[in-house]
Amino acid sequence: MESSHVVGRHTTLLGRLDECAVLDSLVADIRRGDSRSLVLDGEAGIGKTALLDYLVASVSDLTVVRAMGVESEMELAFASLHQACAPLLDRLERLPVPQRQALEVVFGLSAGAAPNRFLVALGVLSLFSEVAAERPLLCVVDDAQWLDQASALTLAFVARRLQADPVGLVFASREASEALVQIRRLEVHGVRNGDARTLLESALRFKLDEPVRDRIIAETRGNPLALLELPRGLTATQLAGGFGLTEAQALSGRIEDSFVRRLSTLPCDARRLLLVAAAEPLGDPFLMRRAVEWLGLDPVAARAAEAEGLLAISERVTFRHPLVRSAVYRSATVQDRRSVHLALAEVTDREADPDRRAWHLAAAAAGPDEQVASELERSASRAQGRGGLAAAAAFLQRAVALTEEPGRGADRALGAAEASFQAGAIEAAVRLLGVARTYGLDGFQSARADLLRGHIAMVSRYGNEAAPLLLEAAKRLEPFDLSLARRAYLTAWSAAVSANHLGGADVLAEICRAVRALPPLPPDPHPLDLVIEAFAVLIIDGHAVATPLLQRAAKAGMQLPVEDVVRWGFQVPAASHATWNDNAIEIYERQAQVVRDAGALAELPIYLQSVALERTWLGDLSGAARLVAESESISTSTGIQVPPFALLRILCLQGRQAEASELIAGVIERGTAQGQGQGVLVAYWSAAVLYNSLGRYEEAASAAREVVTKSIFPLLWMWALFELVEAAARIGDAKLGCDALDRLAATTQPAGTPFARGIEARCRALLADGDDAEESFGEAIEQFSRTRLRPELARTHLLYGEWLRRKGRRVDARERLRTAHEMFVSIGMEAFAERASRELLAAGAIVRKRSPETRDELTPQEEQIARLARDGRSNPEIAAKLFLSRRTVEWHLGKVFSKLGISSRSELRDALPSAARERALM
Repeated sequence: MESSHVVGRHTTLLGRLDECAVLDSLVADIRRGDSRSLVLDGEAGIGKTALLDYLVASVSDLTVVRAMGVESEMELAFASLHQACAPLLDRLERLPVPQRQALEVVFGLSAGAAPNRFLVALGVLSLFSEVAAERPLLCVVDDAQWLDQASALTLAFVARRLQADPVGLVFASREASEALVQIRRLEVHGVRNGDARTLLESALRFKLDEPVRDRIIAETRGNPLALLELPRGLTATQLAGGFGLTEAQALSGRIEDSFVRRLSTLPCDARRLLLVAAAEPLGDPFLMRRAVEWLGLDPVAARAAEAEGLLAISERVTFRHPLVRSAVYRSATVQDRRSVHLALAEVTDREADPDRRAWHLAAAAAGPDEQVASELERSASRAQGRGGLAAAAAFLQRAVALTEEPGRGADRALGAAEASFQAGAIEAAVRLLGVARTYGLDGFQSARADLLRGHIAMVSRYGNEAAPLLLEAAKRLEPFDLSLARRAYLTAWSAAVSANHLGGADVLAEICRAVRALPPLPPDPHPLDLVIEAFAVLIIDGHAVATPLLQRAAKAGMQLPVEDVVRWGFQVPAASHATWNDNAIEIYERQAQVVRDAGALAELPIYLQSVALERTWLGDLSGAARLVAESESISTSTGIQVPPFALLRILCLQGRQAEASELIAGVIERGTAQGQGQGVLVAYWSAAVLYNSLGRYEEAASAAREVVTKSIFPLLWMWALFELVEAAARIGDAKLGCDALDRLAATTQPAGTPFARGIEARCRALLADGDDAEESFGEAIEQFSRTRLRPELARTHLLYGEWLRRKGRRVDARERLRTAHEMFVSIGMEAFAERASRELLAAGAIVRKRSPETRDELTPQEEQIARLARDGRSNPEIAAKLFLSRRTVEWHLGKVFSKLGISSRSELRDALPSAARERALM
């Protein structure tokens, strides 16, 4: 332990005045009702544990929970989280039912289906908030670099989502953890020379030569544990000459070696008792005692370990430092480790804790053991039932190592690879695929392996490499599992569309031909089978043939089962878009709610972005911005980033030229380099909209042509075509406009929807003259009035008004232009509004400036909370919907009331538009 001294009323660690001040400030903030989180970063032995102990000792008035990462349990899902939450589980009844049930399942309090890990995270967030409502809460986590993945992600989520709760989370980690990367960090360095000398001298029993002392301080870089431990076990002669100091060893290894030297002086039974404690990371003294008895060790051996200062046994068994545990376990012989794990397996209750028992049995096995491997398989199944994919993968990996029969080994290795992939452990999945292939896979197993390889390529690079792999996998799956083969074709299709013109064109055509060659669909096919069939027909035969099937697929997609929504659902609404329907938002909103209810927070940002895009078509830019804000907030919590396509669309419709241009350029540059053709073309489509709004028609035509000539899937070039027609009409390129209109009509006429008729009529009006143009503008306005597509209706009024002004009909022009201007202003399409304003001035009208509304002062998150409260949602309901704590919702509402100048929820109805009015405006 580091030495300490008193400063004022506090005991401060020697050489740690600055670090202790940071911790004191953190505690003061928590006591004032704020949430704080911090990661102490530093090498082994640098003093992080001592700082945590200092922190805990200074907060007797707070509720404190502790957890520790354990290297041997990194694959066991939620193992460390259980340490932190176990003292708080008596408050579970206060949580919303879905959150309570999720925690009960993962902590083994009840059986149930696998909860999503982020629903678990939300449950822990609510649990911490409830506890903090009674008394401020401090959660301290040591050795965070060894947290199991599920615990690390959950605690990081909680740390980032707490805003207005008196909760502190402080982690200590040897290295930067990916899960904790966005949390404030405090780098812990070695103590300065004067304090280092004091620490070193406190560990010496004799005077040390000054040069040797300075060398030790320099080599340890002021590492407190090294300064205290390295001299132990070395003779005065060795230290005097410096011969006991090795140069080639890493510092943590040298500290461990000092502990190993101390172990060598202990009796044999004491060393084996320490090994039992090191192999049993729960720190259960009763379990350790039973294992010690099973091994026939002398119980008095514990006193020797405690006397040496290596171990403490009370309510929990704890080592003086994590490196003691590491030194004990790594210095033991393989045979001793196996015997200790066997003892722990024998004394572990096979009914209450079968998974930990199986884990110990696996560690005790000297070779292949089918009985233990089967136990591990059952443990993997239970782990998946608790939502622990990483744990399932770990159990299966151990099962593979204990499997002798090739067929079983291949199945288990593939299962482990698939579970690792789903858990996000890409490198492990690739390695396990290699292991599976060493068994000599049969045809079905080989096809499954290829499908997984394609999946890995798709999600890890999002480039043009995945589509060919997935196509080959789908072909190979056909003889074994036709349903799985169709899913593989759908995934391959997605990968090809994502690559688009940067490598996906030939593959897409081959995918579609292969799908058309499959056996006919049954009379009542699965919605996803309809989707891939419809897309294949669309690519091969065109809109006229594909439209009825696309419409059927879109309708069936509304009933897509939950498990398919989470994995594949975002593909289905494209069938609605391809037939010029404006009902895709209903599908996306239903899917987003399904994903939200399932607690699949990792997937939710994708759906929120999709709903946001749909809201831009309806003219609800503020609603779209709120969804983007929520999506980004969740992405920040999970570390899973979604491309900024919805934000691009919002910025371009708003006409925010500088921001939009920068984002467009970045997406094009990155997408081109990485083979992400779809992203590149979305950026060009967005640019065409922006340039049309600004009246830069040459640039709009150029951007739209990029999409129309390069896109391999109709969706984007359909939308780009009407931008191209408008730009072509303005620059006087009749041939370009007519060619674009002909291609557009081939998609709109089979659809026959108001959207299709309206957009075709508007484009015909732009290229016509006289009565034909006026008649087409009238039809376009009539058709768009039957839709919810307010931006397109406003643009049609604008184009009609511009045409009328050029014809000298200024009075008629002012009526249309004023309607367009008011709609653009109400939507927030500022560049289009400015374009309408210039036309109005040219037509002799006076344009009044817009006065901003009070609600524009609210942040997107505040506005979202305010609207939910206005609509009658309680604070717990809002918290669950937005993945916040109840107190954070209360905090935001307080800011909303202050900004709006109101004092109660009932006044929100007057301060904000009603939900009915918002729907009417859409």
